[in-house]
Amino acid sequence: MAINTIIKNKTSNVVSSEGSGGDGNSSSPPPSPRRQTSGLSQCRRRLRSKVQLQYFRKDSLAAGIFVRRNIQFLLLLFFLYFSGFMMCVGRFSDFLRHSREPIAIYKSHLLLEKLWHDIETDNSTALELSSVWQFKRRMKVQKPCPVLATRRRLGSVEASSGPAGYLIVEANGGLNQQRSAICNAVAVAGILNAVLVIPSFGYNSVWKDPSEFRDIYDEDHFIATLEGYVKVVKELPDELISKYDHNITNIPHLRVEAWAPAKHYLGKVYPVLQEQGAIRIAPFANRLAMDVPSHIQLLRCITNYRALKFSAPITTLAQKLVTRMIERSSMTGGKYVSVHLRFEEDMVAFSCCLYDGGDAEKFEMHSFREKEWKGKFKGKNLDFAAGRNRIDGKCPLTPLEVGMMLRGMGFDSNTSIYLASGKIYKGEQHLAPLLKMFPLLYSKESLATSDELAPFQGYSSRLAALDYTVCLFSEVFATTHGGNFPHFLMGHRRFLFNGHAKTIKPDKRMLVGLLENMTIRYFLHQLRHSSSFISLCLLELR
Repeated sequence: MAINTIIKNKTSNVVSSEGSGGDGNSSSPPPSPRRQTSGLSQCRRRLRSKVQLQYFRKDSLAAGIFVRRNIQFLLLLFFLYFSGFMMCVGRFSDFLRHSREPIAIYKSHLLLEKLWHDIETDNSTALELSSVWQFKRRMKVQKPCPVLATRRRLGSVEASSGPAGYLIVEANGGLNQQRSAICNAVAVAGILNAVLVIPSFGYNSVWKDPSEFRDIYDEDHFIATLEGYVKVVKELPDELISKYDHNITNIPHLRVEAWAPAKHYLGKVYPVLQEQGAIRIAPFANRLAMDVPSHIQLLRCITNYRALKFSAPITTLAQKLVTRMIERSSMTGGKYVSVHLRFEEDMVAFSCCLYDGGDAEKFEMHSFREKEWKGKFKGKNLDFAAGRNRIDGKCPLTPLEVGMMLRGMGFDSNTSIYLASGKIYKGEQHLAPLLKMFPLLYSKESLATSDELAPFQGYSSRLAALDYTVCLFSEVFATTHGGNFPHFLMGHRRFLFNGHAKTIKPDKRMLVGLLENMTIRYFLHQLRHSSSFISLCLLELR
């Protein structure tokens, strides 16, 4: 009886509690009977819950690690982005060091002052690079090229089918850029089986030379040398030019992509040439790839080393200058060193390098840049760029630095030097140290009389041709800042002297480091015994 009462009370309590969510008087369904479970089932349920809890903990741990790694990755990305942004602005180094000082300063003039006594007394007659003078050069015996074999292979069109048409090009730039364009024009004419019209020269705002092809090169020699390889004419035939109303600008003008391969000319240009009978390609600088078939490359070489002979006025005066240099080099057996110096005002300004002129030089170079290149350099940290360029070996060597390099290598004050250059920036000031180290210093202006030079004044390409010839026949040639002039000259000297032509091509990064050192013994030792310098200076010596 008591037990039944307790059960009823429990049941009523359960019912009232389940119905408490609504009205207390509302009825609710009876509870489900309690399920009887065995002890084994309860054990399994406890084990399952423990395993689920362990997996949950593992998943939580993995998720935490994943989140933390993602955060670290995002932070790294942000740091890299910020660093890249600062580097693009050009102030990353300044940001790290809180300094706007350039990383390198020109102080070669201070080094010369400190070491001048040692340089002056180190004038031994025994040259460290004695082999430079010992080898006796001989001009290479010129042999005829295989005309017929080459002619049969020109282009994909048989030579017997006749020319496809006339090719007209405009060579722009300075002397050696024009030379490059001429060599490429002959090569393209060979590819297209075209007749080449003597190239015209575009007027350049930098070089400001109105010279034509015949003023610089011997036209008749050019045409005769290429006979059998490529046909060259001085002008278009009347029947063809009349087709275009005697106006060359009416001839179809093609723009060819830079460094175009031979297949581009055969696939795109040749059909137009066949259809029209004549085409113009302008501009023509760097319009043919360096990698061409060997028989096309042969045309370039024949043009450069044989067909392009300077005109009679240039050749006559150049030969006189060579003879005078040999006469003035008696102390070294008639042998002299030629130096191609790129220290004209435009080169100094464009390089953004700073020298020893202080604020006045900065203002002068800034004014020159604005005049010649408008806003090209606007917004750049030029002080920082000057230091960085110097460290990277991109600054033109000054006459003083050239002199210290040559003296450090072992060339003494009795060495005759020919200076090939345009108008040196502040020439009197910058040439004084070089003249002090090498009193036998000459140039075309000092070797030729004013009357001899008068016909060449105002024509930069003709003056450059004089320099080219004197450097061509020097015993040693030193280049200081790259460019077309030394590249053409080094190849021409190799060809002319059968590989026995000595060239000094300094490692300017290394040279800057040496010029930073203030001890003459270290400077001389490094220059005379450095494998980098020796291998570069005796580039073509056997």
